[in-house]
Amino acid sequence: MTYNSSMFKKLDRVIVKHPNEAFISQAHLSDQWKVFNYLQEPNFDEAVREYKGFIEILEKHVPQIDYLPAADTVGLDSIYAHDPVKFTPAGAIILKSGKKLRQPEALVYKEFLQEKEIPVIGELTGEAVSDGGDIVWLDDKTLVVGRGYRTNDEAIRQLKEITAPYVDEFIVVQLPHDQGEAECLHLMSFISMVDKDLAVVHSPLMPVFFRQLLIERGIQLVEVPKAEYDTLGCNVLALSPRVCVIVEGNDSTKQQLLEAGATVYEYKGQEISVLGTGGPTCLTCPVVRN
Repeated sequence: MTYNSSMFKKLDRVIVKHPNEAFISQAHLSDQWKVFNYLQEPNFDEAVREYKGFIEILEKHVPQIDYLPAADTVGLDSIYAHDPVKFTPAGAIILKSGKKLRQPEALVYKEFLQEKEIPVIGELTGEAVSDGGDIVWLDDKTLVVGRGYRTNDEAIRQLKEITAPYVDEFIVVQLPHDQGEAECLHLMSFISMVDKDLAVVHSPLMPVFFRQLLIERGIQLVEVPKAEYDTLGCNVLALSPRVCVIVEGNDSTKQQLLEAGATVYEYKGQEISVLGTGGPTCLTCPVVRN
């Protein structure tokens, strides 16, 4: 079995977490949304409705969807199933979040993967912290890691070591301070790969060398305007090459994707995505892409 080392190949198996298990109830959201730094309190019933719409899109394209269980040790952010692990062709790497509140998610995930008989090939140890949102497969053999508030140098050193057998090129991208430590800026905040030669980006946050590298590799850039960056226009989930999912309301981004020959599905994501700053890629952990 070959696991995932792509952001855009056909998605065959994915791990997600339902708001019933992550948000739990309106009372729980009322109690916790400020703790987790959400923009405002999500509406629980609406979140469940939005999630249903999102999953309906996935179900049309993805043969196997696994749901993470509820767990007392984890919080609201566990709905963003992408961050606690990253897949390589040989299996999963268990990460340790740069957001302390999210660190307990790793153990829950590890037990879940063992239960599903999905191999774990490595785990961050010691001082290393990293989120899945900082780790992007540019192609099968090129791994890009963002160095920011959520991923530190020690994690990068360990990731480089663990992924060495599968990676020809390991690129470190220094992330800007942007909104500061409390806000979540990931590498994936400003780049989503939609095909081998198509990326959705927010250039104002991109280091020049990285933007030039993409262009030199023949990757066409869909430029997300600032207003749509704020509504997660840059967070695009590829279901297969040039077939993708975005949060509703990012019209300029959608139009550019259509002009690039992409098929675009939209879901209403105010409660489950915008308020917690986690778009469709964050809501999903791709296990197998072929």
